Amino acid sequence: MSVKLGVNVDHVATVRQARMGNEPDPVFAASLSELAGADGITIHLREDRRHIQDRDLRIMRETVTTPLNLEMACADEIIEIALATMPEKVCLVPEKRQEVTTEGGLNVTGEFDAIKKANARFKEAGISVSLFVDPDPEQLQASADTGAEYVELHTGVYANQRNEAGLEKALQELHDGAEKSHSLGLGVNAGHGLNYANVQAVCRLPHMEELNIGHSIVSRAVYVGITQAVREMKQLMNEA
Repeated sequence: MSVKLGVNVDHVATVRQARMGNEPDPVFAASLSELAGADGITIHLREDRRHIQDRDLRIMRETVTTPLNLEMACADEIIEIALATMPEKVCLVPEKRQEVTTEGGLNVTGEFDAIKKANARFKEAGISVSLFVDPDPEQLQASADTGAEYVELHTGVYANQRNEAGLEKALQELHDGAEKSHSLGLGVNAGHGLNYANVQAVCRLPHMEELNIGHSIVSRAVYVGITQAVREMKQLMNEA
């Protein structure tokens, strides 16, 4: 079975927020992505609201027809918003105000109690929980212990490699992380820094179910439109 594609439309909102206007509209981008074959839509409602806004989430909850995946910090305000809007899935991620984008995986061992408590609330509400983590055995074990259903393996280290030896090492770590996650009963997703050149190797990792990709698709869409950009990514994934 082919790996699913979750299209992250955050950076459509990034362009909109540059002028604090109404366009381009991430809600419309999400609809076009679904029509082009996306298996799900991902958005990250950050605490600083630098791109996706609360209104975007509310409208997408009403209009997105594939599973809606809300990336979010394990923060009380965002947890309450998630429980009020009821996306099908949430993915807990680390957040720092000064970062350009998410840097590294969640420190599950260091925030274990808060994450476990949040997971229990989401599970009671019927919302599936994923934790965005590095392929580190200790973090994967802690993820399983919190009651999470999935992990999303952080592929940034792999995506940023510029030599063959580093690439092979990073890919092996992801491979081992996928195997470890599966052995713990966790579903395996992945994302961060994936693009049209490096996506197929990640698709071929064992037990991989879904990739969440945003920046590369939105960047490609500047030239060919988001419908074509999503179709091209989906085709590469299917071929893998």
